[in-house]
Amino acid sequence: MNEQTGGLMEANAQSMENVLVTGGGGFIGSHLIDALMSYEARVCVLDNLSAGTLQNIERWLKHSRFTFVKSDLLNPVEFAGLKDEYDVVFHLAANPEVRVGSANPEIHFHENLVATHNLLEYVRKTQKNPILVFTSTSTIYGEPTRIPTPEDYAPLKPISVYGATKLASEALITAYTLTYGFKAIIYRLANIIGPRSNHGVIYDFVQKLQKNPKELKILGDGTQTKSYLYVTDCTEAMLLGLEKSTERVGIYNVGSEDQINVKTIAKIVTKEMKLKNVKLRLTGGVDGGRGWRGDVKNMFLDIARIKSLGWKPQLNSEQAVKKTAKVLIRNKP
Repeated sequence: MNEQTGGLMEANAQSMENVLVTGGGGFIGSHLIDALMSYEARVCVLDNLSAGTLQNIERWLKHSRFTFVKSDLLNPVEFAGLKDEYDVVFHLAANPEVRVGSANPEIHFHENLVATHNLLEYVRKTQKNPILVFTSTSTIYGEPTRIPTPEDYAPLKPISVYGATKLASEALITAYTLTYGFKAIIYRLANIIGPRSNHGVIYDFVQKLQKNPKELKILGDGTQTKSYLYVTDCTEAMLLGLEKSTERVGIYNVGSEDQINVKTIAKIVTKEMKLKNVKLRLTGGVDGGRGWRGDVKNMFLDIARIKSLGWKPQLNSEQAVKKTAKVLIRNKP
């Protein structure tokens, strides 16, 4: 074991004492909070609640180890007063709607890239040099010719503004990390699903069928095929990577070990809702059957790197979709 690796492992072992989570009121963020609190960490959440809700983290609001700060990463003055005490900073704050970028690319530029830059400036100026954990996305790969797609795939050509801003954020994080001497872990996530999600294909299908149980409009040609991972599998991967990664900048794909297409998801949701004779109305989509411009038709990540650390998803894509549909239909957080 070399000196640098030993130092990083020692830092990892101490990284759960004081934690900052941006976007902690959101879908993935709130599940991460649940896990962190179970590890008896002291957790501070910074969120402007534009996408998340206090309801997602309600159980922790009065806990002695938990602090909530309503603040916006686009206004650095608002969070300049944060204490210089964090061992790790989980950066999940972002605009998660891929389709938004097609209509208004400025939203993703500011809420994803500028916000990340502002947080990096905060981390750079701290004395404690916290580990930065960033949730990136499979969309940074664009439409790769290699499926499953490994972390070293190139060239990276995202086809959405969302994917482009996440890739640019990765580049900024890497540059800051290597320039200013702290450590970063980047997770390129597949489609993460589960309780508290308020966007995405399963959520949309449930909402549509609750309004009209006779017909379901499906964007695209229904053959869009992707990997879906249950949210607790995702948070377990994130925490294991934090514990086990020994690189200065660790990059890991996080997803399931299989795929499922949109039409199959529609059939699963209708079955879980106990609906019969539902007409599936395919729009045909754009650009060869995509749901929208920027929609990647075939996404499947190679997860060998994160698995080599000892992680493996508990649910496959179909199991994760079924479990998510059940929860969303019941509408329980």
